[in-house]
Amino acid sequence: MHGLTKSFGPVVALRGVDLDVLPGEVHCLLGQNGAGKSTLIKVLAGVHGHDEGTITWHGEETHIASPQEALDLGIATMHQELDVIDGLTIAENIFLGHELDSAGFTKRAQQNARTRAILERLGHGSLSPNTEVGSLSAAEKQIVSMARALSHDIELIVMDEPSAVLDSEEVENLFRVVHELTSQGVAVIYITHRLAEIRAIGDRITVLKDGSSTASNLPVADTPTDELIRHMTGRTVANVFPERPGVSPAAPVILNVDGLRLDGVFDDISFQVRAGEVVGLAGLVGSGRSEIVETVYGARRASGGSVTAHGSVLPRGSVSAAIRAGMGLSPEERKSQGLLLGEPIFKNVTLSSFAAMAHAGWLDERAEKAAADEQIDALELRPADSTRAAGTLSGGNQQKILLARWLVHGSSILLLDEPTRGVDVGARAEIYSLIRRLADAGNAIVVISSEIEEVIGLADTVLVIGDGRLLTTIAASEINEHDVLDLVMKGTAA
Repeated sequence: MHGLTKSFGPVVALRGVDLDVLPGEVHCLLGQNGAGKSTLIKVLAGVHGHDEGTITWHGEETHIASPQEALDLGIATMHQELDVIDGLTIAENIFLGHELDSAGFTKRAQQNARTRAILERLGHGSLSPNTEVGSLSAAEKQIVSMARALSHDIELIVMDEPSAVLDSEEVENLFRVVHELTSQGVAVIYITHRLAEIRAIGDRITVLKDGSSTASNLPVADTPTDELIRHMTGRTVANVFPERPGVSPAAPVILNVDGLRLDGVFDDISFQVRAGEVVGLAGLVGSGRSEIVETVYGARRASGGSVTAHGSVLPRGSVSAAIRAGMGLSPEERKSQGLLLGEPIFKNVTLSSFAAMAHAGWLDERAEKAAADEQIDALELRPADSTRAAGTLSGGNQQKILLARWLVHGSSILLLDEPTRGVDVGARAEIYSLIRRLADAGNAIVVISSEIEEVIGLADTVLVIGDGRLLTTIAASEINEHDVLDLVMKGTAA
Protein backbone atom coordinates (compact mmCIF):
# COMPACT_ATOMS: atom_id res chain seq x y z
CA MET A 1 0.00 0.00 0.00
CA HIS A 2 1.63 3.24 -1.12
CA GLY A 3 0.56 6.85 -0.58
CA LEU A 4 -2.91 5.83 0.61
CA THR A 5 -5.32 8.63 1.46
CA LYS A 6 -8.89 8.40 2.71
CA SER A 7 -11.30 11.13 3.79
CA PHE A 8 -14.77 11.00 5.31
CA GLY A 9 -16.21 14.37 4.34
CA PRO A 10 -13.95 17.04 5.89
CA VAL A 11 -12.21 14.49 8.14
CA VAL A 12 -8.95 13.13 6.70
CA ALA A 13 -8.43 9.64 8.13
CA LEU A 14 -5.37 8.57 6.09
CA ARG A 15 -2.66 10.87 4.75
CA GLY A 16 -0.33 9.14 2.29
CA VAL A 17 0.16 5.94 4.31
CA ASP A 18 2.76 3.36 3.22
CA LEU A 19 2.65 -0.30 4.31
CA ASP A 20 4.32 -3.29 2.72
CA VAL A 21 4.13 -6.86 3.99
CA LEU A 22 6.30 -9.86 3.11
CA PRO A 23 5.22 -13.51 2.83
CA GLY A 24 5.54 -15.37 6.13
CA GLU A 25 6.14 -12.31 8.31
CA VAL A 26 4.25 -10.80 11.23
CA HIS A 27 4.04 -7.08 10.48
CA CYS A 28 2.92 -5.13 13.55
CA LEU A 29 0.84 -1.99 13.03
CA LEU A 30 1.08 0.49 15.91
CA GLY A 31 -0.53 3.80 16.71
CA GLN A 32 -2.66 5.54 19.28
CA ASN A 33 -6.45 5.46 19.18
CA GLY A 34 -7.57 7.44 16.13
CA ALA A 35 -4.22 7.11 14.35
CA GLY A 36 -5.90 5.49 11.31
CA LYS A 37 -5.14 1.79 11.87
CA SER A 38 -8.72 0.54 11.57
CA THR A 39 -9.39 2.72 8.52
CA LEU A 40 -6.28 1.38 6.82
CA ILE A 41 -7.22 -2.25 7.29
CA LYS A 42 -10.81 -1.58 6.24
CA VAL A 43 -9.43 -0.22 2.96
CA LEU A 44 -7.35 -3.38 2.60
CA ALA A 45 -10.39 -5.51 3.44
CA GLY A 46 -12.56 -3.80 0.82
CA VAL A 47 -14.88 -2.19 3.39
CA HIS A 48 -13.80 1.33 2.36
CA GLY A 49 -12.46 2.58 -0.92
CA HIS A 50 -9.44 4.89 -0.94
CA ASP A 51 -9.14 8.34 -2.51
CA GLU A 52 -5.51 8.31 -3.63
CA GLY A 53 -2.55 5.94 -3.64
CA THR A 54 -2.08 2.38 -4.84
CA ILE A 55 -2.50 -1.17 -3.56
CA THR A 56 -0.20 -3.74 -5.13
CA TRP A 57 -0.78 -7.47 -4.65
CA HIS A 58 1.90 -9.90 -5.88
CA GLY A 59 3.44 -7.10 -7.93
CA GLU A 60 0.24 -6.08 -9.71
CA GLU A 61 -1.76 -2.98 -8.90
CA THR A 62 -5.27 -3.84 -7.76
CA HIS A 63 -8.39 -2.14 -6.44
CA ILE A 64 -10.28 -4.01 -3.73
CA ALA A 65 -13.90 -2.98 -4.12
CA SER A 66 -15.55 -5.30 -1.59
CA PRO A 67 -14.80 -7.74 1.25
CA GLN A 68 -15.54 -10.61 -1.12
CA GLU A 69 -12.91 -9.36 -3.58
CA ALA A 70 -10.41 -9.24 -0.71
CA LEU A 71 -11.21 -12.85 0.21
CA ASP A 72 -10.95 -13.89 -3.45
CA LEU A 73 -7.42 -12.44 -3.47
CA GLY A 74 -6.55 -14.34 -0.29
CA ILE A 75 -6.86 -11.47 2.23
CA ALA A 76 -8.89 -12.19 5.39
CA THR A 77 -9.55 -9.76 8.23
CA MET A 78 -10.42 -10.25 11.87
CA HIS A 79 -11.91 -6.90 12.88
CA GLN A 80 -11.66 -5.55 16.42
CA GLU A 81 -15.46 -5.50 16.63
CA LEU A 82 -16.50 -9.16 16.65
CA ASP A 83 -18.43 -9.86 13.46
CA VAL A 84 -20.09 -13.15 14.39
CA ILE A 85 -23.86 -13.71 14.35
CA ASP A 86 -25.25 -14.94 17.64
CA GLY A 87 -28.28 -16.72 16.18
CA LEU A 88 -26.21 -19.03 13.95
CA THR A 89 -24.13 -22.06 14.88
CA ILE A 90 -20.35 -22.06 14.89
CA ALA A 91 -20.25 -23.94 11.57
CA GLU A 92 -22.82 -21.61 10.00
CA ASN A 93 -20.78 -18.58 11.07
CA ILE A 94 -17.53 -20.02 9.75
CA PHE A 95 -18.94 -20.83 6.31
CA LEU A 96 -21.28 -17.84 6.07
CA GLY A 97 -21.19 -16.59 2.47
CA HIS A 98 -19.22 -19.57 1.13
CA GLU A 99 -21.35 -22.49 2.23
CA LEU A 100 -20.52 -26.00 1.07
CA ASP A 101 -23.54 -26.96 -0.97
CA SER A 102 -24.83 -29.16 -3.75
CA ALA A 103 -27.81 -28.30 -5.94
CA GLY A 104 -28.70 -25.52 -3.50
CA PHE A 105 -28.60 -27.73 -0.39
CA THR A 106 -25.99 -27.15 2.32
CA LYS A 107 -23.69 -30.09 3.02
CA ARG A 108 -23.95 -29.77 6.78
CA ALA A 109 -21.99 -32.92 7.57
CA GLN A 110 -19.05 -31.72 5.46
CA GLN A 111 -19.23 -28.22 6.95
CA ASN A 112 -19.24 -29.67 10.46
CA ALA A 113 -16.27 -31.91 9.67
CA ARG A 114 -14.29 -28.98 8.22
CA THR A 115 -15.28 -26.87 11.24
CA ARG A 116 -14.02 -29.53 13.66
CA ALA A 117 -10.70 -29.67 11.82
CA ILE A 118 -10.27 -25.87 11.96
CA LEU A 119 -11.21 -25.72 15.65
CA GLU A 120 -8.71 -28.51 16.39
CA ARG A 121 -6.06 -26.49 14.60
CA LEU A 122 -6.91 -23.53 16.82
CA GLY A 123 -6.69 -25.64 19.97
CA HIS A 124 -10.45 -25.53 20.62
CA GLY A 125 -11.54 -28.96 19.43
CA SER A 126 -13.90 -29.26 22.41
CA LEU A 127 -16.29 -26.74 20.81
CA SER A 128 -19.14 -28.34 18.89
CA PRO A 129 -19.82 -27.06 15.35
CA ASN A 130 -23.55 -27.08 16.21
CA THR A 131 -23.22 -24.78 19.22
CA GLU A 132 -25.07 -21.49 18.84
CA VAL A 133 -22.55 -18.65 18.87
CA GLY A 134 -24.74 -16.53 21.16
CA SER A 135 -23.98 -18.94 24.01
CA LEU A 136 -20.19 -18.52 23.69
CA SER A 137 -17.87 -16.30 25.70
CA ALA A 138 -16.20 -13.30 24.07
CA ALA A 139 -12.94 -15.26 23.83
CA GLU A 140 -14.69 -18.19 22.14
CA LYS A 141 -16.37 -15.81 19.69
CA GLN A 142 -12.90 -14.50 18.84
CA ILE A 143 -11.89 -18.09 18.02
CA VAL A 144 -14.91 -18.41 15.71
CA SER A 145 -13.90 -15.19 13.95
CA MET A 146 -10.40 -16.56 13.46
CA ALA A 147 -11.77 -19.89 12.26
CA ARG A 148 -13.86 -18.08 9.66
CA ALA A 149 -10.71 -16.43 8.29
CA LEU A 150 -8.90 -19.79 8.18
CA SER A 151 -11.78 -21.43 6.30
CA HIS A 152 -10.62 -19.50 3.21
CA ASP A 153 -7.48 -20.09 1.18
CA ILE A 154 -5.58 -17.09 2.54
CA GLU A 155 -2.17 -15.57 2.01
CA LEU A 156 -2.60 -12.56 4.32
CA ILE A 157 -4.60 -12.32 7.53
CA VAL A 158 -5.17 -9.07 9.40
CA MET A 159 -5.68 -9.38 13.16
CA ASP A 160 -7.02 -6.21 14.80
CA GLU A 161 -6.47 -6.42 18.58
CA PRO A 162 -6.98 -10.22 18.57
CA SER A 163 -5.88 -10.66 22.19
CA ALA A 164 -8.14 -7.99 23.70
CA VAL A 165 -10.60 -10.58 25.10
CA LEU A 166 -8.18 -13.49 25.60
CA ASP A 167 -6.52 -14.63 28.81
CA SER A 168 -2.80 -15.43 28.98
CA GLU A 169 -3.23 -19.10 28.07
CA GLU A 170 -5.41 -18.24 25.08
CA VAL A 171 -2.87 -15.62 23.95
CA GLU A 172 -0.17 -18.31 23.95
CA ASN A 173 -2.44 -20.46 21.80
CA LEU A 174 -3.01 -17.51 19.46
CA PHE A 175 0.75 -17.11 19.07
CA ARG A 176 1.08 -20.82 18.29
CA VAL A 177 -1.47 -20.47 15.47
CA VAL A 178 0.26 -17.35 14.13
CA HIS A 179 3.63 -19.14 14.07
CA GLU A 180 2.01 -22.06 12.25
CA LEU A 181 0.52 -19.73 9.64
CA THR A 182 3.75 -17.85 9.01
CA SER A 183 5.72 -21.12 8.73
CA GLN A 184 3.43 -21.92 5.79
CA GLY A 185 4.17 -18.57 4.11
CA VAL A 186 1.02 -16.78 5.26
CA ALA A 187 1.62 -13.12 6.15
CA VAL A 188 0.04 -11.56 9.25
CA ILE A 189 -0.70 -7.89 9.95
CA TYR A 190 -0.96 -7.75 13.74
CA ILE A 191 -2.48 -4.72 15.45
CA THR A 192 -1.98 -4.36 19.19
CA HIS A 193 -1.03 -1.83 21.86
CA ARG A 194 0.76 -4.43 23.98
CA LEU A 195 4.49 -4.12 23.63
CA ALA A 196 5.14 -7.59 25.06
CA GLU A 197 3.12 -9.15 22.25
CA ILE A 198 5.07 -7.25 19.61
CA ARG A 199 8.35 -8.49 21.08
CA ALA A 200 7.06 -12.04 21.29
CA ILE A 201 5.64 -12.40 17.82
CA GLY A 202 6.54 -9.52 15.50
CA ASP A 203 9.12 -9.20 12.73
CA ARG A 204 8.70 -5.61 11.51
CA ILE A 205 6.72 -2.57 12.66
CA THR A 206 4.92 0.29 10.92
CA VAL A 207 3.72 3.19 13.08
CA LEU A 208 0.77 5.48 12.29
CA LYS A 209 0.10 8.86 13.87
CA ASP A 210 -2.73 11.22 12.93
CA GLY A 211 -3.40 9.23 9.74
CA SER A 212 0.22 9.23 8.52
CA SER A 213 2.90 6.56 8.62
CA THR A 214 5.65 8.03 10.77
CA ALA A 215 7.87 4.95 10.58
CA SER A 216 7.87 1.92 8.29
CA ASN A 217 9.52 -1.49 8.36
CA LEU A 218 11.23 -1.04 11.72
CA PRO A 219 12.84 -4.32 12.83
CA VAL A 220 11.27 -5.46 16.11
CA ALA A 221 14.54 -6.79 17.52
CA ASP A 222 16.48 -3.56 16.93
CA THR A 223 13.90 -0.88 17.78
CA PRO A 224 13.81 0.30 21.41
CA THR A 225 10.55 1.10 23.16
CA ASP A 226 11.37 4.80 23.49
CA GLU A 227 11.75 5.11 19.74
CA LEU A 228 8.38 3.43 19.13
CA ILE A 229 6.62 5.73 21.55
CA ARG A 230 8.30 8.79 20.02
CA HIS A 231 6.99 7.75 16.60
CA MET A 232 3.51 7.23 18.08
CA THR A 233 3.32 10.62 19.82
CA GLY A 234 5.74 13.09 18.26
CA ARG A 235 3.93 16.16 19.46
CA THR A 236 3.50 18.48 22.44
CA VAL A 237 0.26 19.57 24.02
CA ALA A 238 -1.18 22.47 22.06
CA ASN A 239 -1.82 25.74 23.87
CA VAL A 240 -5.58 25.33 23.68
CA PHE A 241 -5.95 24.04 27.22
CA PRO A 242 -6.92 26.59 29.86
CA GLU A 243 -4.53 27.31 32.70
CA ARG A 244 -4.84 25.05 35.75
CA PRO A 245 -4.95 27.11 38.95
CA GLY A 246 -4.23 24.06 41.11
CA VAL A 247 -6.39 22.37 43.73
CA SER A 248 -6.07 23.20 47.37
CA PRO A 249 -5.33 20.18 49.57
CA ALA A 250 -7.86 21.69 51.97
CA ALA A 251 -10.64 21.45 49.36
CA PRO A 252 -13.31 18.96 50.45
CA VAL A 253 -13.39 15.50 48.89
CA ILE A 254 -16.64 15.33 46.96
CA LEU A 255 -16.22 11.89 45.35
CA ASN A 256 -14.35 8.98 46.94
CA VAL A 257 -13.95 5.66 45.13
CA ASP A 258 -12.43 2.91 47.30
CA GLY A 259 -11.38 -0.54 46.05
CA LEU A 260 -14.01 -0.59 43.31
CA ARG A 261 -14.20 -3.90 41.47
CA LEU A 262 -16.18 -5.31 38.55
CA ASP A 263 -15.36 -8.97 38.10
CA GLY A 264 -13.67 -9.74 34.80
CA VAL A 265 -13.36 -6.07 33.86
CA PHE A 266 -11.39 -4.09 36.46
CA ASP A 267 -10.11 -4.52 39.99
CA ASP A 268 -9.13 -2.42 43.03
CA ILE A 269 -9.72 1.06 41.64
CA SER A 270 -9.38 3.82 44.23
CA PHE A 271 -9.29 7.59 43.76
CA GLN A 272 -10.66 10.84 45.15
CA VAL A 273 -11.93 14.00 43.47
CA ARG A 274 -11.93 17.26 45.42
CA ALA A 275 -14.04 20.33 44.83
CA GLY A 276 -12.54 22.23 41.92
CA GLU A 277 -10.50 19.26 40.68
CA VAL A 278 -10.44 17.57 37.27
CA VAL A 279 -9.30 13.95 37.42
CA GLY A 280 -8.44 12.37 34.07
CA LEU A 281 -8.48 8.67 33.21
CA ALA A 282 -5.85 7.84 30.60
CA GLY A 283 -5.44 4.51 28.88
CA LEU A 284 -6.20 2.66 25.69
CA VAL A 285 -9.47 1.33 24.32
CA GLY A 286 -10.40 -1.80 26.26
CA SER A 287 -8.47 -0.79 29.38
CA GLY A 288 -11.67 -0.50 31.44
CA ARG A 289 -11.91 3.30 31.65
CA SER A 290 -15.54 3.63 30.57
CA GLU A 291 -16.61 0.66 32.67
CA ILE A 292 -15.08 2.31 35.74
CA VAL A 293 -17.10 5.54 35.43
CA GLU A 294 -20.25 3.59 34.50
CA THR A 295 -19.84 1.56 37.70
CA VAL A 296 -19.21 4.70 39.75
CA TYR A 297 -22.45 6.07 38.27
CA GLY A 298 -24.36 2.87 39.09
CA ALA A 299 -25.04 1.89 35.48
CA ARG A 300 -23.04 -1.27 36.24
CA ARG A 301 -23.34 -3.07 39.57
CA ALA A 302 -19.96 -3.23 41.30
CA SER A 303 -18.69 -6.60 42.53
CA GLY A 304 -16.87 -4.94 45.42
CA GLY A 305 -15.63 -1.67 46.84
CA SER A 306 -17.54 1.52 47.52
CA VAL A 307 -18.46 4.89 46.01
CA THR A 308 -19.01 7.82 48.37
CA ALA A 309 -20.50 11.11 47.16
CA HIS A 310 -20.65 14.13 49.50
CA GLY A 311 -19.99 11.81 52.44
CA SER A 312 -22.77 9.30 51.65
CA VAL A 313 -22.00 5.75 50.51
CA LEU A 314 -24.05 4.99 47.40
CA PRO A 315 -25.85 1.67 46.91
CA ARG A 316 -24.34 -0.45 44.17
CA GLY A 317 -25.99 -0.46 40.78
CA SER A 318 -28.34 2.47 41.44
CA VAL A 319 -28.26 5.29 38.89
CA SER A 320 -31.10 7.07 40.66
CA ALA A 321 -29.09 7.16 43.91
CA ALA A 322 -26.08 8.57 42.05
CA ILE A 323 -28.21 11.29 40.46
CA ARG A 324 -29.77 12.18 43.82
CA ALA A 325 -26.25 12.47 45.24
CA GLY A 326 -25.42 15.10 42.60
CA MET A 327 -23.74 12.91 39.99
CA GLY A 328 -24.20 13.21 36.23
CA LEU A 329 -22.77 11.13 33.36
CA SER A 330 -22.06 12.24 29.82
CA PRO A 331 -21.62 8.87 28.06
CA GLU A 332 -19.10 7.97 25.39
CA GLU A 333 -21.82 7.36 22.79
CA ARG A 334 -23.80 10.56 23.30
CA LYS A 335 -26.09 10.06 20.30
CA SER A 336 -27.25 6.56 21.22
CA GLN A 337 -26.88 6.69 25.01
CA GLY A 338 -27.24 10.33 26.01
CA LEU A 339 -29.57 12.23 23.71
CA LEU A 340 -33.08 12.00 22.30
CA LEU A 341 -32.07 13.28 18.88
CA GLY A 342 -35.59 13.86 17.58
CA GLU A 343 -36.70 15.81 20.66
CA PRO A 344 -36.14 19.56 21.13
CA ILE A 345 -33.10 20.83 22.96
CA PHE A 346 -35.07 21.96 26.02
CA LYS A 347 -36.53 18.46 26.53
CA ASN A 348 -33.04 16.98 26.41
CA VAL A 349 -31.75 19.57 28.88
CA THR A 350 -34.53 18.98 31.42
CA LEU A 351 -34.68 15.20 30.98
CA SER A 352 -33.26 14.47 34.44
CA SER A 353 -35.19 17.27 36.15
CA PHE A 354 -38.80 16.53 35.24
CA ALA A 355 -39.84 16.28 38.90
CA ALA A 356 -38.71 19.86 39.51
CA MET A 357 -40.52 21.05 36.38
CA ALA A 358 -43.86 19.39 37.15
CA HIS A 359 -46.96 20.74 38.87
CA ALA A 360 -49.81 18.46 39.88
CA GLY A 361 -48.34 15.73 37.69
CA TRP A 362 -48.06 17.91 34.58
CA LEU A 363 -44.81 19.17 33.08
CA ASP A 364 -44.53 22.96 32.97
CA GLU A 365 -43.12 23.52 29.49
CA ARG A 366 -42.51 27.20 30.14
CA ALA A 367 -40.40 26.31 33.18
CA GLU A 368 -38.53 23.74 31.09
CA LYS A 369 -37.75 26.27 28.38
CA ALA A 370 -36.73 28.94 30.89
CA ALA A 371 -34.31 26.59 32.64
CA ALA A 372 -32.92 25.35 29.34
CA ASP A 373 -32.55 28.86 27.91
CA GLU A 374 -30.58 29.97 30.97
CA GLN A 375 -28.02 27.20 30.41
CA ILE A 376 -28.03 27.69 26.64
CA ASP A 377 -26.94 31.30 27.22
CA ALA A 378 -24.39 30.35 29.88
CA LEU A 379 -22.81 27.64 27.74
CA GLU A 380 -23.06 29.67 24.52
CA LEU A 381 -24.86 26.85 22.74
CA ARG A 382 -25.47 27.59 19.06
CA PRO A 383 -27.99 28.03 17.59
CA ALA A 384 -29.65 29.36 20.75
CA ASP A 385 -33.07 27.96 19.86
CA SER A 386 -34.25 25.55 22.54
CA THR A 387 -37.09 24.24 20.36
CA ARG A 388 -34.73 22.92 17.70
CA ALA A 389 -34.22 19.15 17.50
CA ALA A 390 -31.06 18.01 19.30
CA GLY A 391 -30.04 15.86 16.34
CA THR A 392 -29.60 18.90 14.10
CA LEU A 393 -26.76 20.34 16.20
CA SER A 394 -23.02 19.84 15.79
CA GLY A 395 -21.12 17.41 18.00
CA GLY A 396 -19.75 20.19 20.18
CA ASN A 397 -23.17 21.67 20.81
CA GLN A 398 -24.65 18.24 21.51
CA GLN A 399 -21.98 17.83 24.18
CA LYS A 400 -23.05 21.15 25.66
CA ILE A 401 -26.65 19.87 25.87
CA LEU A 402 -25.48 17.01 28.09
CA LEU A 403 -23.56 19.40 30.32
CA ALA A 404 -26.57 21.71 30.49
CA ARG A 405 -28.76 18.77 31.58
CA TRP A 406 -26.68 18.15 34.70
CA LEU A 407 -26.23 21.84 35.48
CA VAL A 408 -30.00 22.33 35.42
CA HIS A 409 -30.29 19.37 37.77
CA GLY A 410 -27.74 20.93 40.13
CA SER A 411 -25.16 18.16 39.74
CA SER A 412 -21.78 18.81 41.33
CA ILE A 413 -20.02 15.60 40.19
CA LEU A 414 -19.64 15.35 36.41
CA LEU A 415 -18.39 12.18 34.73
CA LEU A 416 -17.43 13.05 31.15
CA ASP A 417 -16.60 10.13 28.85
CA GLU A 418 -14.94 11.27 25.59
CA PRO A 419 -16.38 14.81 25.81
CA THR A 420 -14.74 15.96 22.55
CA ARG A 421 -15.24 12.89 20.36
CA GLY A 422 -16.36 14.01 16.89
CA VAL A 423 -15.86 17.66 17.81
CA ASP A 424 -13.88 20.08 15.64
CA VAL A 425 -10.84 21.97 16.91
CA GLY A 426 -12.64 25.24 17.60
CA ALA A 427 -15.46 23.58 19.55
CA ARG A 428 -12.89 21.55 21.49
CA ALA A 429 -11.29 24.70 22.84
CA GLU A 430 -14.73 25.89 23.96
CA ILE A 431 -15.44 22.62 25.76
CA TYR A 432 -12.01 22.64 27.41
CA SER A 433 -12.68 26.16 28.69
CA LEU A 434 -16.15 25.16 29.87
CA ILE A 435 -14.84 22.14 31.81
CA ARG A 436 -12.26 24.34 33.51
CA ARG A 437 -14.92 26.93 34.42
CA LEU A 438 -17.11 24.23 35.92
CA ALA A 439 -14.19 22.97 37.99
CA ASP A 440 -13.30 26.49 39.12
CA ALA A 441 -16.91 26.86 40.29
CA GLY A 442 -16.28 24.03 42.78
CA ASN A 443 -17.53 21.00 40.87
CA ALA A 444 -15.71 17.66 40.89
CA ILE A 445 -15.04 16.41 37.37
CA VAL A 446 -13.82 13.10 35.97
CA VAL A 447 -12.76 13.10 32.30
CA ILE A 448 -12.02 10.13 30.06
CA SER A 449 -10.38 10.61 26.69
CA SER A 450 -8.66 8.30 24.21
CA GLU A 451 -6.39 11.24 23.41
CA ILE A 452 -3.71 11.17 26.08
CA GLU A 453 -2.66 14.77 25.43
CA GLU A 454 -6.24 15.83 26.15
CA VAL A 455 -6.28 14.09 29.53
CA ILE A 456 -2.95 15.63 30.52
CA GLY A 457 -3.93 19.07 29.24
CA LEU A 458 -7.28 19.17 31.04
CA ALA A 459 -6.73 17.29 34.28
CA ASP A 460 -5.15 18.25 37.57
CA THR A 461 -4.59 14.60 38.45
CA VAL A 462 -4.16 11.68 36.04
CA LEU A 463 -5.05 8.03 36.65
CA VAL A 464 -3.34 5.70 34.18
CA ILE A 465 -5.46 2.60 33.55
CA GLY A 466 -4.18 -0.55 31.86
CA ASP A 467 -6.02 -3.87 31.47
CA GLY A 468 -8.44 -3.04 34.26
CA ARG A 469 -5.75 -2.00 36.75
CA LEU A 470 -4.77 1.37 38.16
CA LEU A 471 -1.13 1.68 37.10
CA THR A 472 -0.43 5.05 38.70
CA THR A 473 -2.02 8.19 40.13
CA ILE A 474 0.03 11.30 39.43
CA ALA A 475 -0.21 15.06 39.05
CA ALA A 476 -0.80 15.96 35.39
CA SER A 477 2.15 18.35 35.53
CA GLU A 478 4.48 15.44 36.33
CA ILE A 479 3.61 13.11 33.45
CA ASN A 480 3.62 13.30 29.65
CA GLU A 481 2.20 11.36 26.72
CA HIS A 482 5.38 9.32 26.41
CA ASP A 483 5.20 8.26 30.07
CA VAL A 484 1.56 7.18 29.80
CA LEU A 485 2.19 5.06 26.72
CA ASP A 486 5.25 3.56 28.35
CA LEU A 487 3.15 2.51 31.33
CA VAL A 488 0.21 1.05 29.42
CA MET A 489 2.38 -0.78 26.87
CA LYS A 490 4.56 -2.34 29.55
CA GLY A 491 1.57 -2.91 31.81
CA THR A 492 3.53 -2.19 34.97
CA ALA A 493 2.48 -0.05 37.90
CA ALA A 494 4.60 2.92 38.87
